[in-house]
Amino acid sequence: MSHVAELVIDARATLGEGPLWHASRAQLVWVDIEGHDIHLSDPDTGADDRIHVAEHIGCVVSAGDDLLVLGLRSGFAVLDLAARRRVHIEDPEHHLPDNRFNDGKCDPAGRLWAGTMAIDESHGAGALYRLDPDLTVHLMVPSVSISNGLDWSLDHRTMYYVDSPTRRVVAYDYDERTGAIRNPRTVFHVPDDAGFPDGMSIDEEGCLWIALWNGARVIRLDPARGEIVDRIDMPVSRPSSCAFGGANLDELFITSASNLPPVRRAREPQAGGVFRVRPGVRGLPAVDFAGTARLRELLVRSPGVGRN
Repeated sequence: MSHVAELVIDARATLGEGPLWHASRAQLVWVDIEGHDIHLSDPDTGADDRIHVAEHIGCVVSAGDDLLVLGLRSGFAVLDLAARRRVHIEDPEHHLPDNRFNDGKCDPAGRLWAGTMAIDESHGAGALYRLDPDLTVHLMVPSVSISNGLDWSLDHRTMYYVDSPTRRVVAYDYDERTGAIRNPRTVFHVPDDAGFPDGMSIDEEGCLWIALWNGARVIRLDPARGEIVDRIDMPVSRPSSCAFGGANLDELFITSASNLPPVRRAREPQAGGVFRVRPGVRGLPAVDFAGTARLRELLVRSPGVGRN
């Protein structure tokens, strides 16, 4: 099927990532990892408000109308959007100063899953963690190289996960009640000449939309059959992630990166932008982090960082 990728935010981000449709704010929230910015964007008008956090930021999730939970180089933090005030939660890798958080997403029960990686992309230096609503952190998958896309099946019994250099989309049995995972198995292997699987999002039919870094496309994967059933050809070579949004959740927003060699960068004037595609299927609403009350308590008792 032919899809048109429309540039809606010409942000020229160095490493755009982690799109999240914030329904109550009617905004697309996403990050520039290398630019150290959170973006609050209106895809219809092109308006793009930036919050600078002065360090690598891998992911954001909503915890209500005015709170975001962040995955930073310095660990997990909460950001009060109204006050532009940030408070540290926990750094599970305080002993690894050259690691940073990368992609993250909330599971159906409102736990935040987010993974890490080494700045120099060293093999096996990262891990996948789970931040629970009581603000405790749990190591879930060790020895990860570049932790990336996450999502859960429609029946909440399977978690899908990507460690990009493996080129594999892996499924785990998932227990919604406890947050436990087990029995990893590969449901798809991206061919060596097709790029690397990066961020992903599930649609209402249970298919995964996966951005292919250095592959210039987003694929739609049926994980039950392990087959590509649709694709979006992109005008940029490094699409990084995607998320459904818009009032009807029928728009797929795709982030990208401009961290390219000069010759390639000149050939891709839209690199680092955010694109919109209407793929003919709807997505699911993003799940908020379930620990809002604990976050508000933390904000009250902690001095935090002033306006970002």
